[in-house]
Amino acid sequence: MKEILVICKEPVGVTKIVYQCNLNFYTVRIHLEGLTDAGLLDVSETDPNLYKTTSKGMKALEHINAFRSLLMPAAKSLDKLAVTESI
Repeated sequence: MKEILVICKEPVGVTKIVYQCNLNFYTVRIHLEGLTDAGLLDVSETDPNLYKTTSKGMKALEHINAFRSLLMPAAKSLDKLAVTESI
């Protein structure tokens, strides 16, 4: 879902989302519906196949990135632990 929000910073069609996110059309429709219902994506008024990230979606991306940066030290220490235990 994060990748969809990133791709849709500019208005983009469903096909581009499918290929850039490596999803199928069925799966992408489910994600697009959820993101739209949550107010994170807008559907173009002129073309129902074009999606754009809303300001709320941009704020969600900021939170996602902040959360990921908080997890990075923990992930690195888990990687070290996995390497140590496998030796």
